[in-house]
Amino acid sequence: MQVPAEISFHNLESSAWAEEEIRARIADLERLYDRLVTCRVHVDQRADNSNHTIPPVVHIEMGIPGRPDLVVSHEPDHLQRRYQRPDLHQAINEAFRIAERQLLDLKEVRAGRTKDAHHASENLSLGQIAELTPDKDSGFILTKEGGLLYFHRNAMLAGNFEELRRGDSVHYVEDTGDTGPLAAKVWVKELG
Repeated sequence: MQVPAEISFHNLESSAWAEEEIRARIADLERLYDRLVTCRVHVDQRADNSNHTIPPVVHIEMGIPGRPDLVVSHEPDHLQRRYQRPDLHQAINEAFRIAERQLLDLKEVRAGRTKDAHHASENLSLGQIAELTPDKDSGFILTKEGGLLYFHRNAMLAGNFEELRRGDSVHYVEDTGDTGPLAAKVWVKELG
């Protein structure tokens, strides 16, 4: 990595074994994806109860060139549904398992081996380009409901942002960003 890894603990004391485990898992991420620029891991004990059964949240931010950071973070209830007495070790393993999956998915996209975009998915929608703002690297998709959905060029999984035109059909997956709904993944519908 170009920037040394950052590890921080909030509302709980750091432990040598946890830091060692996190550094080993970061090294695994680097081997998996050699273009990783930086990795920040924040371990936060946001809540606790009398049984001490609420696990900490392990938040991972991975810096990748040419795109927004990949982020892994989930609430403790995810681990509580999976394990009877979840702990820090399980929280670290689960967060890094998800991070590895995200990096593998990114590698597939960048290698052109994306998953079939036409699989039946309840989150997959078809729309068309309504507006483009090339100087801001963004645009809007007209949804089947008639609304406008923001997207950024970094959301493009297949197709070229520069070649998009108004009226082009695109598949998209809607998500919620900091300012509201947006198209998190966009790819041009193949003709034929």
